[in-house]
Amino acid sequence: MKWLAAALTVALILLQYRVWFSADGVREVERLQRAVATQRADNEQLAERNRQLAAEVRDLKTGMDALEERARSDLGMIARNETFYQVVPARAADSSHPPTRTAAAR
Repeated sequence: MKWLAAALTVALILLQYRVWFSADGVREVERLQRAVATQRADNEQLAERNRQLAAEVRDLKTGMDALEERARSDLGMIARNETFYQVVPARAADSSHPPTRTAAAR
């Protein structure tokens, strides 16, 4: 009976060692759980992006407003009977050229 108890104790110690300290033990399980949590967060972000893209595709297929907005912003298109005005910002004073004389300076 003592031999059986000793054998079972040794087996228990070996199994516990394997659970806590081997490559497939508790540390690996914790690492995999962290990896799964990270992947779930990434998947949720990608799913949200997919929902937004699907909504945009639906808008482009059914609504003319989204299509017109995309044509105006991406392609620079204007509608019929519209006048396009482009505002050009004034250039900064260039120091390489001397200022010209104006009527006020005379």
